[in-house]
Amino acid sequence: MKSLAVPRTHLSPSRALYKTALLLALTVCTVLLAVGLGSVPISPSETVRAVLHGLSGAPLEGNDVIIWQLRLPRVALGLLVGAALGVSGAAFQGVFRNPLADPYLMGVASGAGLGATLAISLGLGALWLPPLALLGALLSVAVALAIAREGTRLPPARLILAGVVVGSILTSFSTYLLLQNEDRTRQVFAFTLGNLAFAGWPQLARLLPYVLIGGGALLLLARALNTLQLGDLTARSLGLPVERLRLLVIVLASLCTAGAVSYAGIIGFVGLVTPHLVRRLWGADFRLLLPVSALAGGTLLVLSDLLARTLTRPAELPVGVVTTLLGGPFFLYLLRRQQA
Repeated sequence: MKSLAVPRTHLSPSRALYKTALLLALTVCTVLLAVGLGSVPISPSETVRAVLHGLSGAPLEGNDVIIWQLRLPRVALGLLVGAALGVSGAAFQGVFRNPLADPYLMGVASGAGLGATLAISLGLGALWLPPLALLGALLSVAVALAIAREGTRLPPARLILAGVVVGSILTSFSTYLLLQNEDRTRQVFAFTLGNLAFAGWPQLARLLPYVLIGGGALLLLARALNTLQLGDLTARSLGLPVERLRLLVIVLASLCTAGAVSYAGIIGFVGLVTPHLVRRLWGADFRLLLPVSALAGGTLLVLSDLLARTLTRPAELPVGVVTTLLGGPFFLYLLRRQQA
């Protein structure tokens, strides 16, 4: 196979490293702020002390309990979910060569919503919600892929249309279930608007494999995604198995998204806006775009969750509302810039 092409980037390695270091510093500051702020304010120095104290294995006491049992799991879940949405959004935009592609393109959100609605409508309890949401998300992707396939080919336009159609049908089923169980509507809305309030270490442990496997494999495909940006014909001439690559990237990105949605609900705009911002600042090389999108997505979601639980204290906003309020205007700004 011929060597895979790499798109030009306006960043030198030293400048890319400098910007990434700044983003890492922003992430650390955001985490410290998110762990420290709440009904009981905790200073950054006390936060660091409590984290180190817990890592040492010593018994938790005082603020240590608040940090380790309540705030740290929530922040860690925000980082993980945001990373999953960021990297899958970048992968979808790359594989479809469409800047409007997002992690929910293949009907993932609608499938997860149907699974969650089914669990709530049947009164199965909170433990059943994530598995059924994950199953619904993965099944929706499988159906969309089956509909879009033309022999051995997976045309991008058909994939997008199939995802939209499958998503619409599944949303209709969810609406029907809601109408039959109106007393449970509030619980379903809480899921569809996104929520990190019920985060815990067990949820993190169950979500981590999906993100590590899906995200890690996508990083290994970064050079192939670079070549795909040259067009299908050019990519094939360079020896790239385009259809197999497209299928693999869609499955891996959907796996990341489905895992994130099953434990945090449907959180919009993180996977759509984050890759745009990263691409403008770091360039279009997927070897850098994918990991930085994961880091930036996690930072954005933690910051959004911090705003969600502090802006209307003592009440708490769904984090999906905040990401939409932040991401919507920013995305409109990006569209205006592209038209100018």
